[in-house]
Amino acid sequence: MKMHFYKYQGTGNDFVMIDNRSIDFPKKNKELVARLCDRRFGIGADGLILLDPSETTDFKMVYYNADGNESSMCGNGGRCIVAFAKQLGIIQEQTTFDAVDGLHEATIKEGIVSLRMIDIDKIDSFEKHTFIDTGSPHHVEFRENVDSIDVKSEGAEIRNGAPYHEAGSNVNFAMQKNENSFKVRTFERGVEDETLACGTGVTAVALAAHRNKLTNSNAINLEVMGGNLEVSFIEKDGSYTEVYLTGPAKLVFEGTFDI
Repeated sequence: MKMHFYKYQGTGNDFVMIDNRSIDFPKKNKELVARLCDRRFGIGADGLILLDPSETTDFKMVYYNADGNESSMCGNGGRCIVAFAKQLGIIQEQTTFDAVDGLHEATIKEGIVSLRMIDIDKIDSFEKHTFIDTGSPHHVEFRENVDSIDVKSEGAEIRNGAPYHEAGSNVNFAMQKNENSFKVRTFERGVEDETLACGTGVTAVALAAHRNKLTNSNAINLEVMGGNLEVSFIEKDGSYTEVYLTGPAKLVFEGTFDI
């Protein structure tokens, strides 16, 4: 059986995208998902995303990590599925879609996707790190030189350590460049390695920077390994609303895979 797929990337965060409006993808086949995402024996990606039909919105996003497990929200994946939906003719420049963490609004214009993330009213700040769930759990540490960090090694240690244990957390190391700009490197659970970008991760970094008074800006630039993203928001009484993740999302190639 041959399956048609599309490969998308958002600032280097790459995904296998499948139009699953016919609901014929074997969702419980973790081995298949992992094989499709394998960079040596498959297509190669940080994750796989199904575009499912929805009775109440334009479509539904179902996200799998590269290890084959269905996972929590992926910000860059959310931006990529918006570009994918436009390519399929499902949407034009605006959309509302459903994901594991609820409804998301988005706009797309000239390849730039602005995705509304969930509102945040709980941020836990500790002596050396901040924890925020931005649709996925994120541990954030601000360091003086992120370029010298062994992200895979340190990230794996934190990801599996207390208090995260088996469920794990994504891990972000961030360095302030100027008043409203930060460089970010992220270890993603499920991929179990550093990725070139993480949308929910840079969202967590931006909100953590604002909460910890590293910046007063409500539009923050994030430099990641794969490019640049922006996170904007409105803050009132410690809660963050109208949180938007903005950046490019591009089709890389399409093809068929024998399953």
